[in-house]
Amino acid sequence: MTNGNGPILEFSGLVSRIEELHRSLQNATHKSVNMMLTIRNWLIGYYIAEYELKGSDRADYGDKIIECLAAELKKLNVSRSDRRELYRYLKFYNTYPQIVETVSPLLQQLAGKSLVSSICLPDSKLVIKTRGKVETASPQLQADAVQMLSSLSFSHIAELLEIDSPEQRDFYCLQCITANWSVRQLRRQIKSLYYERSLLSWDKDKLIMETAKNADLQAHKQMIKDPYVFEFLGLKAKEVLSESDLEEQLLDNLQEFLLELGHGFCFEARQKRILIGDTQFYVDLVFYHRILKCHVLIELKVAEFNHENIGQLNTYVSWYRANEMRVGDNPPIGILLCTGKDSTLVEYALAGMDNNLFVSKYLLELPSKEEMQAFLERSLKQELL
Repeated sequence: MTNGNGPILEFSGLVSRIEELHRSLQNATHKSVNMMLTIRNWLIGYYIAEYELKGSDRADYGDKIIECLAAELKKLNVSRSDRRELYRYLKFYNTYPQIVETVSPLLQQLAGKSLVSSICLPDSKLVIKTRGKVETASPQLQADAVQMLSSLSFSHIAELLEIDSPEQRDFYCLQCITANWSVRQLRRQIKSLYYERSLLSWDKDKLIMETAKNADLQAHKQMIKDPYVFEFLGLKAKEVLSESDLEEQLLDNLQEFLLELGHGFCFEARQKRILIGDTQFYVDLVFYHRILKCHVLIELKVAEFNHENIGQLNTYVSWYRANEMRVGDNPPIGILLCTGKDSTLVEYALAGMDNNLFVSKYLLELPSKEEMQAFLERSLKQELL
């Protein structure tokens, strides 16, 4: 329906237009925040690389530049600036130098020219400065950078940075962008060797379709709830800390706890890949205990205990017993730690070992169940504050 001044808007149309406007601008805001966070992290990596190359007093810090920088930034409440993250930002810059062509226009548009003046040439065009030579990014690389910045959260990028092979990294990056994978889906496909399976598959289209059926897709509400984003915005992440992020942080603490408190623990691997039949499995933490002379496998579940968990860990222990035990070794043991909503639980997986033998010989050298449960409860409270 129209009149002389244009269409007459009905009430239902008014509601629809406002809802559409809200969703559209909300999504644009989410993307903008994620892009600014990603560019911030890239620029931090750039600044560190430039200082390591040309800093006037860099010799005063030697190989402690990152550690000293992390300590100073912590005092200033700069989010996500601990030592591990700073190394990650430096790797981000070195891995994706082509982002340089995207940084300048975006920052000048959204944050002002002064922010990038220190790394611009007189004509305001950024260049990649690497160890004494200047390179410009190709148009194709520039387009890829724009896609990556607009489509992926920094949590996606952090996962990609763990991949050493450029070909594999580019493959997973493209899959994330085209299939709209969530961070969890990306992590799942990397662990399941999707790249290798794709190379070996005769019918790649069928593989893509099968993967898409069970894919966990990225939603804008997930992007804004990314822990990186919340800390970047100065908000508390208590209510939005994802299960996988919480598990990773607890594993960090657990690893340190066992090395410091657990007498005799020697760290071997994290997310240790083992092949049982045709299936890939990953053990959260693997230690070798030099006093007990055995492997200790640890699984952490951010969920209530169920018997499938202990069965799975028992399978890992059995596999280690059959494939990793050497002359002079004692049988491996497994420790399952579960964190439910209101309680924690520690259980042992013995893979057929006599329980009396375990109690009399092994527990004397391991942290007690009570100590490990107390650690879980303390760590859980700290991570959720």
